[in-house]
Amino acid sequence: MTVMQTTTAAPTEQPDIAPADICSAPPRRHPRPEGQDRYTISEVVAFTGLTAHTLRWYERIGLTSDIDRSHTGQRRYSNRDLDWLDFVTKLRLTGMPVADMVRYAELVREGETTYPERRELLEQTRRDVLSRIAELHDTLSVLDRKISFYETGGN
Repeated sequence: MTVMQTTTAAPTEQPDIAPADICSAPPRRHPRPEGQDRYTISEVVAFTGLTAHTLRWYERIGLTSDIDRSHTGQRRYSNRDLDWLDFVTKLRLTGMPVADMVRYAELVREGETTYPERRELLEQTRRDVLSRIAELHDTLSVLDRKISFYETGGN
């Protein structure tokens, strides 16, 4: 299981600007090119493992927003967009309903005043994940007993 940490960015030199909520994840399977910050949809597919259809759907339902476009109308994803997609992928792995993920994305766009509601969404998801982990441990125990039974020839 991959664990994702949420940290606050280092304080800015401007005291009026609040620290940003950033997500850090383990190194990607396909590292991004050094110094590049604009990616085509096919490059994002290679980096994330998501399909182009999924990326377009995420944009259509409001899970991603403000994806830049080239002068020809092609999507151009930024490193920040890729970080967001990494986070959304983690949320999907938790089993969080898409509607809740869209709600979370809306809250992020609304700004800092939504921190308490965002936190509650994530805490509920965490509780659900812990419950699923407990269920999986129980299931694993059953499988282990069955495997042991067959290893001993049913004795």
